[in-house]
Amino acid sequence: MNAPYKPRLRYFEAASGQRHITGGDRYIYDQPVARHTVNVIGTGTIGQEHMRVASMLGRVRVHGIYDEAPESVAVAREEFASHASHDLVVHESLESACEDPDVDALIVCTPNHTHVDVLEVAARSGKPILLEKPMATTLAGAKRILDIATGYPSFIQVGLQYRYKAPYVEARHEVIDRASVGSVKMLSMSEYRPPFLDKVGQWNKFNQFSGGTLVEKCCHYFDLLNLLAAAPPKRVFATSGQAVAFTDFNYDEQQSDIDDHALVVIEYANEVRAQFALNMFSPHFYEELVVCGDKGRVVANERFDFLRDEVARSSVTIERDETAPSRKAQVGYARLIEQSGHHGATYFEHVAFADQLDGKPTDCATAEQGYWSIAVAAAAQASSDQGVCIDMDSFLKQQQGAQK
Repeated sequence: MNAPYKPRLRYFEAASGQRHITGGDRYIYDQPVARHTVNVIGTGTIGQEHMRVASMLGRVRVHGIYDEAPESVAVAREEFASHASHDLVVHESLESACEDPDVDALIVCTPNHTHVDVLEVAARSGKPILLEKPMATTLAGAKRILDIATGYPSFIQVGLQYRYKAPYVEARHEVIDRASVGSVKMLSMSEYRPPFLDKVGQWNKFNQFSGGTLVEKCCHYFDLLNLLAAAPPKRVFATSGQAVAFTDFNYDEQQSDIDDHALVVIEYANEVRAQFALNMFSPHFYEELVVCGDKGRVVANERFDFLRDEVARSSVTIERDETAPSRKAQVGYARLIEQSGHHGATYFEHVAFADQLDGKPTDCATAEQGYWSIAVAAAAQASSDQGVCIDMDSFLKQQQGAQK
C-alpha cells in the first residue's frame, strides 16, 4: 500500500524562523528517507542540476561523483554542500564510479559524444541508469544503446525531461487522456531562445561533439511530437543553417559549425503531419506546442524573459467549436520546484526515476523512445545537408547497412 500523501511546504521547512522545529515535531517539514543511492557521472551544469534535484526530492541519495575535469568536481562539491548534509565520494575512475558497491543506480551526464562509451562501461554494472539526452550523437550510437537496453537486466531511462514541463504535461493530458481535440491530425512545435551556453571544452559549439543542433537540442521536441503523433515517422524534410550565433567563434583553431535555426516537417505513418521551428538567436525563451484534431485545438506555451529575471509563465488553451466549452488556464509547478531546473521538468523526471527504482510504472522516456527522437533528428539533419526529403524506411535501412 502506498503511503498517504503529505504536503512538503518546502518554503516553511527551510525558513530561518522554523529551525527550532526538530526531531519528532517535524511532520509537514519531515523529509523522506532515501531508499536508493546513486553516483553521478559528469558534474557540469546538468550534472549539478541532477544532484540538486535529487537532494530536493529526497528519495534518492547522491553518494558519489566522477568527472575528468577537476574544476567541475570542485564546483560540484561546493554546490552540493549548500543543499546536502553529507560529503560526496569522489571517484578516481569511471569504472570505480560504476562498480561502486555502495550505490544501486547511476546518472550519466557527460558530454554528448561520450555517451556511448560511458554507457558501455556503466552497463557492465547491471544497475539502473538515467542517461542524459541526447542518448547518442549518431543514429548508430543510438542503435548501440538501444541494443544494450533491450537485453539489460535493469532499466535505462533517457533524460528527455521536456515531457514533464507543466504546459506539455497538461497538453498531453488534454490530447491523449481527455481526447479534447478528437483525432490528432496536425502538430506544430517551436522554440525561440538565446544561443547555447558555454561548456567545458566548448563541445556544444561543434557538430562532431554535440551531434548537431537538431540532435543536441531538438531531440526533446521530436520526442514530444512522436508521443503525440503516436505513430512511426514516415518522411522528414528540413532546412537549417548558421546565421548569427557563433559565426565568429573559434576554439583550438576550429570554427564553430553549429546550426542556430531550422525548420522541420515530419509526416507520420498514420498521416499526422508535424512542423518544428527553431531559432537560437532570440533575446528570450519562448516555446509553443499546437495540436489540431478533428474536434478542436490545444495550444500550450511557455515564456521566460531572463533579461528581466521573471519567472516562467505558461498556459494551455483548449479551443473547441460550438458543441463544447473552450478555456484557457495558467499552469505551473510550485516556485521552488520550477527554480530547481528546467522549470520543474527535471524534478518530475527524478520522480519517475525514483518510481522506477521502487518498481512502479512510469511514463519516462525509454531507450526505444530515445532512439526514435534521434532517428527523426538524424533524418532532419540529413535532409538539410542534402536538400532532399528523407524516406525514413530507406534512411534507416541505409544507416543499418553502413554500420555493418
